[in-house]
Amino acid sequence: MTDAIEISTHPTITEIGVTNWDACARAGGERPVDPFTTYRFLHALEVSGSVGPGTGWQPRYLRAKQGDQVIAVAPLYAKGHSQGEYMFDHNWAHAYENAGGRYYPKLQIAVPFTPATGRRFLTREGFDAIGMGALVQGAVQIAADNEVSSLHATFCTEAEALAGAELGLLPRISQQFHWVNDGYVDFDAFLTTLASRKRKNIRRERAAAQGFGGEVVMLTGDDIQPAHWDAFWEFYQDTGARKWGTPYLTRAFFDAAQETMRNDMLLVLAIRDGRPIAGALNFIGRDTLYGRYWGCVEHHDCLHFELCYYTAIDWAISNGLQRVEAGAQGEHKLARGYLPCPTHSLHWFGDPGFRDAVSNYLEQERDAVDHEIEVLTSYGPFRKPDVEEQQ
Repeated sequence: MTDAIEISTHPTITEIGVTNWDACARAGGERPVDPFTTYRFLHALEVSGSVGPGTGWQPRYLRAKQGDQVIAVAPLYAKGHSQGEYMFDHNWAHAYENAGGRYYPKLQIAVPFTPATGRRFLTREGFDAIGMGALVQGAVQIAADNEVSSLHATFCTEAEALAGAELGLLPRISQQFHWVNDGYVDFDAFLTTLASRKRKNIRRERAAAQGFGGEVVMLTGDDIQPAHWDAFWEFYQDTGARKWGTPYLTRAFFDAAQETMRNDMLLVLAIRDGRPIAGALNFIGRDTLYGRYWGCVEHHDCLHFELCYYTAIDWAISNGLQRVEAGAQGEHKLARGYLPCPTHSLHWFGDPGFRDAVSNYLEQERDAVDHEIEVLTSYGPFRKPDVEEQQ
């Protein structure tokens, strides 16, 4: 007789433990596919105070246990707002509250502040279907029991989106711009695949970026020193203040990440006269480089493109990675070799009428997003077949 599956929530990831969590995240000896769902990343968010009281992200980590074995986990949070999610539901919140409901708090299965696709329903190997089913059923039951408006799982994989829809959740599609490595031996090989005008523009931008008068360095592992984080924190604060009002991450997060994740990070700095003036922080997955944060204390022409997009491509090619995900939004990435790709999320609403309204909206939105991806791809920078160009 198979043991029943027990579902529980936990206010701290330490209650589940690194061994159980990473067994489900499949973050063992080799580099994980997704660094953001590892114990070390989520724990760094928690111990640094980036999530928790006062942040609007209250951890309620979900655990599915069968007998003595943890078979699945999920990064579940009680949310008091819709900030830091990047798959926006502000219009839903306004509509819900205009109808007399209370949208917040809601439940969110997500990696805070991280618009990067990855598994959100983390299952131990061999428990994929039963583990995801248990997590979905458990999360929906928790949402219903606590009478919250909704449950959301954002930036899940396409496979999870399909499975979640079969389990009764509403699937949503959005888009991002990703660069894909087509077996390039170096950056110049990538450039040869572009239309002449786009190729020349990238070369011009890379040359212009060098006009800041210093050098661009790429640091990972023990090469990243505390002084580098001091400089990057200044950059991050400036960007966070302009984009979100206040930065999402605390200064302590970068110290915690340095302690346990320094080999998972690539820090790109523009340094002049021994002083960093701009930087971009990336996280390294098994086959993907994830661009996350950028900032500067001086503006220089095209330096943002160089540090965030071109250097990332350079590093990915040199290290055999297949993809660069450069974060949310940004059609300006299209001309620089990043093509539109679908991203996925899943949603549940307790109110049947509101659920039906959202379901109808999502059907129309999916058609619109599919069309937009098709149109944007046609405007991509790559050479069209059978079109001869002069170099």
